[in-house]
Amino acid sequence: MSSATQAPATVPGAKGHTDGAGAFVPVQTRSERFRSYDPAAFEAPTGREVNWKHTPVARLQRLFADAAGDTGAVSLSIAGPLAAAGLPVGASPRGEVFQPDDLPAAVAWTRSAEALYVKIPAEAELDEPVIVEALGGGADLVAHAHVVVEASRHSRATVVLRHTGSAQFAQNVEIIVREGAQLELITVQRWDDDAVHAASHQGRVERDATLRHIVVSFGGGVVRVNPSIELAGTGSRAELYGLSYSDSGQHLESQVYLHHKGAETTGDVLYKGALQGSGARSVWIGDVLIGPDAVGTDSYEANRNLVLTDGARAESIPNLEIETGDIRGAGHASATGRFDDEQLFYLQARGIREDEARRLVVLGFLAEIVQKIGVEDLEAELFAVIEEELAKEVSR
Repeated sequence: MSSATQAPATVPGAKGHTDGAGAFVPVQTRSERFRSYDPAAFEAPTGREVNWKHTPVARLQRLFADAAGDTGAVSLSIAGPLAAAGLPVGASPRGEVFQPDDLPAAVAWTRSAEALYVKIPAEAELDEPVIVEALGGGADLVAHAHVVVEASRHSRATVVLRHTGSAQFAQNVEIIVREGAQLELITVQRWDDDAVHAASHQGRVERDATLRHIVVSFGGGVVRVNPSIELAGTGSRAELYGLSYSDSGQHLESQVYLHHKGAETTGDVLYKGALQGSGARSVWIGDVLIGPDAVGTDSYEANRNLVLTDGARAESIPNLEIETGDIRGAGHASATGRFDDEQLFYLQARGIREDEARRLVVLGFLAEIVQKIGVEDLEAELFAVIEEELAKEVSR
């Protein structure tokens, strides 16, 4: 994107809306959401806005300030078969896809002098994942980052973003999947309990290309990872999966947007979450738009939540908008509940103790997402983390 087009994408005189008295009519359709590169174009969220009303905005206040981050707040490093480069504002392909649609994303855009740029060369097939480590230096420190991942034509690769330590972190991730490429991007949040992380992931998938995008959130006080993916090319495909395990006082959130724009596109969205402890909370909002030119689309989204203890709450809101009648299929589903008594009875009737039966049910419920990752070491790590979380629940 050239510097000439970096100016805020705004309507003259308009700002990001609020839902208070005298404000604009709230935007309900995700495709119409306000976008701008300029933080000043956004009002500070109050919690009444349609895209913020499920989020504890008081805990994100420092990410709403257009101020420089703290030195060393989050260190980024890369390991694996590729090196990374820096990408300043105005240098292609930064901004080719990404347009901030909330205040933390706009601040992260302006405050990230250089983006971390990971480019998979054309025709390359990487058998080893590229690992980007983000290590937080302290809960009181503020950091911003912009990451660009570009999978060139007919390439194949896996990129893992890992987040540990603690910080107040606003992060943008720009994903470009060129013609015929296959990219898997996994973002893992294993922050300390006092971390705050607001991430905006925006991607475009071109002709006959595939993106598998997986969000895994276990740690952090407030973690909000919002993927927005456009299936732009004919025959493009997106698989959007998520896994979360919310403990006492944790807020884990994902607002997912999948835009079928090209013809013969395919979308599969599945997020699963487990919750335990007082004040444990998860939020999932899934928006699917099948545009007027997206003939032959096949799309399905689902969210499943397992509430393990009293005092935990899951919010699940699927939305589907269809602008053409010429599709193969589209649907959505959502379910939130406690243990299936019949499953527990079945296991206990075969001599399995109740605590072990509960463990097997939870593992079976979450394993579907873990096994989609395809990175053996990471899968083993996540199963171990789930076991640790279950041990906390048993010990209460």
